[in-house]
Amino acid sequence: MYPPPGKPSSGSAFVWMDRYLDAARSGPVYLAREPIARIVEASLRRGVLLGQYELGAYAIMANHVHVLLLPKVAPSRLLQSLKGATESYDHWVRHESEWGRIAAYIEDNPVKAGLVRCAEDYRWSSAGKWDKSAETSLGAAAMSGCATLTP
Repeated sequence: MYPPPGKPSSGSAFVWMDRYLDAARSGPVYLAREPIARIVEASLRRGVLLGQYELGAYAIMANHVHVLLLPKVAPSRLLQSLKGATESYDHWVRHESEWGRIAAYIEDNPVKAGLVRCAEDYRWSSAGKWDKSAETSLGAAAMSGCATLTP
């Protein structure tokens, strides 16, 4: 049931809602369909090509998307372009350590949802992508129990 007991902070309400959405196995889970997930991922990358933002960590779940962006255009223009008429939870990242913590949270989301054992195994996230910039997910890679680095 929503909201969580007591008077939750915005952060705890977000985590509760995220877990609730992750548990959904029926209903509008359109993003679990490969053609739709492919379109969403291509759309995220298109924003980079258009110069709207730098793409950080992302995870396309069955019924919601997590994305970490560094805007290069006015935030109001960017959010209108990205969200249209959808609901969202927006948060401004204020420092590098917060960026790393949020990137790790996003890339670990499919693991916490029970979809994969290792974040890098989830097809529709930045965790297993090697073509991203180094700063996209350094925090997530460092925190992953599955990542192996070889010299």
